[in-house]
Amino acid sequence: MGDSVIELLDELPSDNLTVKTLKALDFVVPGEWDNVVGCDKTISVITGANDADTVMQIRNRMIELYNDKDNGYQGAMWYYNLVESADGALGAAAMANKIGEKIGFLNFLNKITPQADTTQSIDLSLKIVAELIAYSKLNGIQLNPGKFVSELRENYCGASLMRMAALVCIDGLLPLGPDFMEKVHDTLNSKGKDALQKNPAFGAIAESIPSDDKVGFIDSTFTAVSGWMDNLVSSAGLTPQSVLNHMHGFIEFSDDKLDFVAAFLDQATNYFAHTGTQTVARKLILRAAEDV
Repeated sequence: MGDSVIELLDELPSDNLTVKTLKALDFVVPGEWDNVVGCDKTISVITGANDADTVMQIRNRMIELYNDKDNGYQGAMWYYNLVESADGALGAAAMANKIGEKIGFLNFLNKITPQADTTQSIDLSLKIVAELIAYSKLNGIQLNPGKFVSELRENYCGASLMRMAALVCIDGLLPLGPDFMEKVHDTLNSKGKDALQKNPAFGAIAESIPSDDKVGFIDSTFTAVSGWMDNLVSSAGLTPQSVLNHMHGFIEFSDDKLDFVAAFLDQATNYFAHTGTQTVARKLILRAAEDV
């Protein structure tokens, strides 16, 4: 990782397309996520520390902990960024900088093509495995899908829960429809190995999978998380249309172009890395505050 943890926090945007999208999805997990940015402010919000000396001590300890690769903070951050960079940058991503402006969606149809169901299914399954790996690194534990799902149900909150809710909406429901879980399972079972080889993130993720059967591990991880995702969809009454209805305030689109909207959001937002930075920061700040 080239950037220090301080820089990562200070460079988080307070308002852009990613932030607008995440705020629009607040209805899925109400009140869970607040876009706290900047290192000093994040320290104060998480620890309650307000005096400059204490904040500086925590900052310094954060740097020490983050730079020690044995702690897993850098490793987790690397995986959160990996799945974002693998999506690639399209021309529509430039619109993320037009803060406060409405987006004339139809202007981008000649620049964006929706990903095929196979590609999107693989992307979704790999993001879930990347989340598992990042969680394991942050907590210094072995990869265990069952343990991860228990933590997801019982202890995920804040930026971590927001990230998983956005994953269900942006990478599941919008591009693949209400039966997205079935489509992912079908893809992994019928085209898994060949489809994975075409994904730029798979090689890096595969190195961390403790099994010769990489496809089997990915499928078992997705299966383990499917119950949680199904419960989220049911409890929040999620449908592709309900998700998009909450985005009408900042994206103009035609109702018959849902797959294009999904492709646009996938390419023009970096919600995984944004909330991933906040997740790593929270874990790191709490540890640094204890040490101080």
